[in-house]
Amino acid sequence: MNIVFAYILVDSTSHALKIEKLLGKHNLPCKLVPVPRHLSSDCGVCVRINRLDIEKIQSVLHEQNADYRTIEEE
Repeated sequence: MNIVFAYILVDSTSHALKIEKLLGKHNLPCKLVPVPRHLSSDCGVCVRINRLDIEKIQSVLHEQNADYRTIEEE
Protein backbone atom coordinates (compact mmCIF):
# COMPACT_ATOMS: atom_id res chain seq x y z
CA MET A 1 0.00 0.00 0.00
CA ASN A 2 1.41 3.36 -1.01
CA ILE A 3 1.10 6.29 1.33
CA VAL A 4 -0.60 9.27 -0.27
CA PHE A 5 0.53 12.54 1.21
CA ALA A 6 -1.05 15.89 1.92
CA TYR A 7 0.76 19.11 2.74
CA ILE A 8 0.11 21.74 5.38
CA LEU A 9 1.08 25.08 3.83
CA VAL A 10 2.22 27.76 6.24
CA ASP A 11 3.32 31.40 6.13
CA SER A 12 6.70 30.88 7.77
CA THR A 13 9.26 28.29 8.74
CA SER A 14 8.55 28.97 12.41
CA HIS A 15 4.89 28.01 11.90
CA ALA A 16 5.98 24.77 10.20
CA LEU A 17 8.31 23.95 13.10
CA LYS A 18 5.55 24.59 15.65
CA ILE A 19 3.13 22.34 13.74
CA GLU A 20 5.73 19.59 13.44
CA LYS A 21 6.30 19.70 17.21
CA LEU A 22 2.55 19.81 17.94
CA LEU A 23 1.77 16.82 15.72
CA GLY A 24 4.67 14.89 17.22
CA LYS A 25 3.17 15.38 20.69
CA HIS A 26 -0.05 13.80 19.37
CA ASN A 27 1.81 10.89 17.73
CA LEU A 28 0.78 12.01 14.25
CA PRO A 29 3.61 11.36 11.76
CA CYS A 30 4.79 14.31 9.72
CA LYS A 31 7.91 15.68 8.07
CA LEU A 32 9.15 19.12 7.09
CA VAL A 33 9.74 19.23 3.34
CA PRO A 34 10.18 21.89 0.65
CA VAL A 35 6.86 23.13 -0.73
CA PRO A 36 6.09 21.13 -3.90
CA ARG A 37 6.13 23.46 -6.91
CA HIS A 38 2.75 22.22 -8.14
CA LEU A 39 1.16 23.51 -4.89
CA SER A 40 2.81 26.91 -4.59
CA SER A 41 5.52 28.97 -6.22
CA ASP A 42 6.50 30.27 -2.78
CA CYS A 43 9.89 29.24 -1.49
CA GLY A 44 10.01 27.59 1.87
CA VAL A 45 8.90 24.58 3.78
CA CYS A 46 5.64 22.85 4.52
CA VAL A 47 4.58 19.93 6.67
CA ARG A 48 4.00 16.65 4.84
CA ILE A 49 1.38 14.39 6.41
CA ASN A 50 -0.37 11.13 5.61
CA ARG A 51 -3.61 11.97 3.80
CA LEU A 52 -5.47 9.44 5.94
CA ASP A 53 -4.69 11.57 9.02
CA ILE A 54 -6.16 14.84 7.69
CA GLU A 55 -9.29 14.86 9.87
CA LYS A 56 -7.34 14.10 13.07
CA ILE A 57 -4.71 16.70 12.19
CA GLN A 58 -7.29 19.38 11.37
CA SER A 59 -8.89 18.73 14.74
CA VAL A 60 -5.57 19.07 16.59
CA LEU A 61 -4.63 22.23 14.65
CA HIS A 62 -8.02 23.78 15.39
CA GLU A 63 -7.94 22.84 19.10
CA GLN A 64 -4.45 24.30 19.47
CA ASN A 65 -5.21 27.39 17.38
CA ALA A 66 -2.23 26.66 15.12
CA ASP A 67 -1.35 29.07 12.31
CA TYR A 68 -1.47 27.52 8.85
CA ARG A 69 -2.66 28.57 5.42
CA THR A 70 -4.28 25.42 4.04
CA ILE A 71 -3.97 21.66 3.70
CA GLU A 72 -3.48 20.49 0.12
CA GLU A 73 -3.89 16.91 -1.02
CA GLU A 74 -1.59 15.33 -3.58
